[in-house]
Amino acid sequence: MTWNAVQPEHSEAARSLVHPLDAFYSRSGLALPPLEAIDGEAMPEPYKSLLVHERDMTSTLEGFHQRRVRLNLISRQVSGSDYFREVVLVLDDGGEPVEFGAIHIHLNRFEAKVRDLILAAQLPLGRILNDHQLAYVSQPKAFLRLASDRTIDRLLALRGAHILFGRRNTLSDSVGRPLAEIVEILPPAPQNHGATGRN
Repeated sequence: MTWNAVQPEHSEAARSLVHPLDAFYSRSGLALPPLEAIDGEAMPEPYKSLLVHERDMTSTLEGFHQRRVRLNLISRQVSGSDYFREVVLVLDDGGEPVEFGAIHIHLNRFEAKVRDLILAAQLPLGRILNDHQLAYVSQPKAFLRLASDRTIDRLLALRGAHILFGRRNTLSDSVGRPLAEIVEILPPAPQNHGATGRN
């Protein structure tokens, strides 16, 4: 590896960069992969256009791939109004993984019908928020470069070592209360995709 990655198991600051992903790894008895925070402007395309913005990832990925995405639930845990889940977003018509996400959703910030949709784990959160015209603010807290490991390779259908890019994002309501904290990790971009515009 040619970059100065942090070994997260030895760094509380590094673990906080990828919360709630750290909680899922800890629960599974696994060490987080080597990772570091990077400046968004230093991120290569097309990852910069896909990650360095204040939009939801569902619509961003659908615009990039020109296809709808759907949610595959990997694991979940509910503790009171705190809902944690690991998901993979895949292309609806072929199942190709386009994002691995770990998310902490604050269920008490949503009305009952929206909570039911979230708990059903059939639709990406971004689509639920947009379909119900719920006001929210997307605020990326960190942009990430990390090494893939066996867990991420399995979920994103990868083989061998890869350097991946992602972000730690917070969705908040109109008065600033967090709705969800999300770690979003992308697979390597298809070779025939160049930079994408922001829309």
